[in-house]
Amino acid sequence: MEKIKEQFSRLQISKRAVAEDPTYLLDIDISKGEGSRSVAVSCSNQAIRVYNGETLSLLREYSGYPGLLSGVRFAHTCKDVLFSACSDGTVKCWDVRSSSVEPVQLFRGYPSNIFISFDISCNDLILCAGTEKVGEDTFIVFWDARGCTDGASSSKTPLGAYSESHDDDITQIRFHPSKPNLVVSGSTDGLVNVFDINKDNEEDALISTCNSDSSVSFIGWSGKEYQQVYCMTHNEGFCWWDLNQLETEEPITLLHIPDAREVVGLENSKLDYLIGGFYLEKIDQLIVMGGMASGNIYLLESSTKGLNLVGVLRGGHSATVRSFCWNIDDDSLLTGGEDAHLLLWKPGAVEKDFGKKSSMKISSSVHQRVRVHQKHFKSKTK
Repeated sequence: MEKIKEQFSRLQISKRAVAEDPTYLLDIDISKGEGSRSVAVSCSNQAIRVYNGETLSLLREYSGYPGLLSGVRFAHTCKDVLFSACSDGTVKCWDVRSSSVEPVQLFRGYPSNIFISFDISCNDLILCAGTEKVGEDTFIVFWDARGCTDGASSSKTPLGAYSESHDDDITQIRFHPSKPNLVVSGSTDGLVNVFDINKDNEEDALISTCNSDSSVSFIGWSGKEYQQVYCMTHNEGFCWWDLNQLETEEPITLLHIPDAREVVGLENSKLDYLIGGFYLEKIDQLIVMGGMASGNIYLLESSTKGLNLVGVLRGGHSATVRSFCWNIDDDSLLTGGEDAHLLLWKPGAVEKDFGKKSSMKISSSVHQRVRVHQKHFKSKTK
């Protein structure tokens, strides 16, 4: 724990970018690969902004498209290819090198689809998006993602979809970091499902169903060989499961905290909300991020005994932090908030004086539904 505390204590603000117009920064991703990096941010004003990864200078902006954005992801094998999903029933592919503001490829869903989550497999072959529930239907939709930069404004239709494993909005989709056939989904129905998409049908593909007892807000992979999954919920709960135990008699649940605000001890205060998590592979440690409405960020070490405070980032944001991205290459952290600030935290950095930090917090232009489900479902895990 002391090593982790020391690592996080060295994080200081290196760069800061402030949006000219008030907006929430809802999702962040950083490009992979060698050379200079780019940072993509999705905003509540329906814009996607691309920044230089070192200076946070604005390089490009995509805006003027209908619908609400539900995330941004860079391709794993091509650092200049960027994906974004939208409630208009499309996933768009952008070439950030191009001066064109039009997507190089469009992935269309089925007519009723409203996409609210998505991800791209680690080999960039399969694109997957989750939908909002429309009528009685909710889908996980798949596309062949190959050849994204072959032709301008080309369009692709789905390979197929799963429709039976969730019965409410699919709020989160996350592919396994190294196994492109594995994907985990989370929903407002409280379920976290793990699929092997190499199987012939949805029933056979469903490896595990875990129940968080609440509406899922964030999911991720962790553990050695990434054989664990975890989630946060809209009522600030945390769940953590070990898929290695599926074929044993040992319990699959490593930790279940219904409300982290009630159990996480801070310095003379209480946690207001959970943001998400990231896995430190070098030291085999899952880190949970939480925050306070004032803008302070808390880094929590996870264990089967609970969540313990190992770091605090102060003085950066002046409102709720909505998004983050941990860079495993240089142990830096990007954060974005309701104050319209994008911050780059680096070990031992010194921020230039930007003057007094001001908040640009506004009423969100994105309606974030928080529906909590206290249902219990049968599990395939045991």
